[in-house]
Amino acid sequence: MADSKEKKTGFFKTVSAEFKKIIWPSKESVFRQSLAVTIIAIVLGGLITVFDFLIQYGINFITQ
Repeated sequence: MADSKEKKTGFFKTVSAEFKKIIWPSKESVFRQSLAVTIIAIVLGGLITVFDFLIQYGINFITQ
């Protein structure tokens, strides 16, 4: 039973040590990357919408 407790304590000490090694990004970096992801998502969403309308128009044109 005591061995299990020592393993848990060792695990959390290791996790704590690993967290101290993490280099967290700056707020500016996180903001810029979030902005880039948002813009890319909006642009791709717009392109998919345009292609969808074009394909719908083409299919409707062919089937009429």
